[in-house]
Amino acid sequence: MSTEKTRETTGSVEEKVISGRKMGAVMLCVIILMFAASTALYVIGGMRLGKDEAEVLGNALMVLATVLVVAGVILCPGLKVIHPQEALVLTLFGQYYGTLKDTGFYFVNPFCTAMNPAAGTRLGQSGDINDKGAAAEARAEGKRISLKIMTLSNSRQKINDYLGNPVEISVAVIWQVENTAKAVFAVDNYKEYLSLQCDAAVRNIVRLYPYDVAPNVDTTGDGKADDGSLRGSSDVVAKRICEEIQSKVENAGLKILDARITYLAYAPEIAGVMLQRQQASAVIDARKMIVDGAVGMVEMALERLKEDDVVDLDSERKAAMVSNLLVVLCGNHDSQPVVNAGSLY
Repeated sequence: MSTEKTRETTGSVEEKVISGRKMGAVMLCVIILMFAASTALYVIGGMRLGKDEAEVLGNALMVLATVLVVAGVILCPGLKVIHPQEALVLTLFGQYYGTLKDTGFYFVNPFCTAMNPAAGTRLGQSGDINDKGAAAEARAEGKRISLKIMTLSNSRQKINDYLGNPVEISVAVIWQVENTAKAVFAVDNYKEYLSLQCDAAVRNIVRLYPYDVAPNVDTTGDGKADDGSLRGSSDVVAKRICEEIQSKVENAGLKILDARITYLAYAPEIAGVMLQRQQASAVIDARKMIVDGAVGMVEMALERLKEDDVVDLDSERKAAMVSNLLVVLCGNHDSQPVVNAGSLY
């Protein structure tokens, strides 16, 4: 007797994992014996056909041999071999029969048909590339569903960020099939469904973030401005994309394990302008740091001169000294000293 483990529900269809039917080796031996017996009966029946007294028996042996051959041919499709990390969804006369998941050599109802609508779908992902080698491998696997962890990497998308700037982004999604019944019966093609949902999720999340940190932008939805950005918060963005995809493909029996941003840049039409903007911001920040340091050094110099009573400067001379020091400290080029050989005043 076989045991069936009921898993999650997908509408009116439950995933039933078939176990306890690993009788493939026994049935294979039975089928081989049937073909051997039919061969022997053909030989014996053929020898008796030429004799009048044994012609009836010969005809009976020939009919029995034919029955054994037909029975063996009918039983052969019931032999199923399941390799590690693969599954086979079976239907019987239009009804869901069960799923073979455990590794082994099975014998099931020979009239069962394997179902996998995505068997011929080639996606740009590891182990599933659209080339001749992958196509031959897919034909060899037939209708089997891979339970391995796979990586989906869709092509780059051009999306407008929160500020309306076009950016190009590419995301790699780590996924696997968790519920075979949902994957086969709940959606038309679970691979294409996953690809489309990945594109939609990336667009929904990317438009919530600016490329760089911008003022007065709320990326978390709590009503408060924050410093979230695509470039600076890539881990947070990837996590939200992963959660968004998972919520969309839950009904297809798929599990999203991780999502990572593999490419992120401004679109070519604005990349040059944005680079100049970044350079200008960097120059302004550097100048601000230089000026802050120069002012501190001038203040320290004036305080030291006053404490040590080196020279007594009036307001006009202090202003001239501050001006000269700032020019020396903030200038882009080396200063040219001028020696005053006369009186200070």
